[in-house]
Amino acid sequence: MAYTPEELSDMQCIRDAALRYCRGVDRLDVELMKSAYWEGATDDHGVFVGDAWEFCEMCMEAHLPWRSTNHCILNHSIELIDDHTATGEIYNVTYLFQDAGPVLDLWVGRYLDKYEKRSNEWRIIERVCVHEGTHSAPVSAMEFDTSNFRQGSFDRPTSGRPIGP
Repeated sequence: MAYTPEELSDMQCIRDAALRYCRGVDRLDVELMKSAYWEGATDDHGVFVGDAWEFCEMCMEAHLPWRSTNHCILNHSIELIDDHTATGEIYNVTYLFQDAGPVLDLWVGRYLDKYEKRSNEWRIIERVCVHEGTHSAPVSAMEFDTSNFRQGSFDRPTSGRPIGP
């Protein structure tokens, strides 16, 4: 299938919104996370159904039991409906490292999204999170010394350090 340059640009802007969501929740950066959603957008994450920006605020507290999280988005199919609306499905695997001990929580699922383009910017207007499965397991140290690496919570703004190198 051939795409126009504008369609390719639109699809990349949609993917960028999805990536802002992941980076925002993983870095506990509420403003970055909110920038993935339009004001008034909705999010259905099972444990929370309602205003997406309120969901972002809730995540800042809800993710504190983990020293770090990694929201990995994989296959991302996008269907452009018209010049201003689109839908998408994203496969997601999230690794959550518990702060209280050496335990890795794994979450597997999908995001079903509706997107809107306003003033040449794409964001999520509606998201439904579909749960496929979870798993928790103890983790042990690797065979080599990792103590000199920066640890998972190193660049979370809540630690007072700005994001980045």
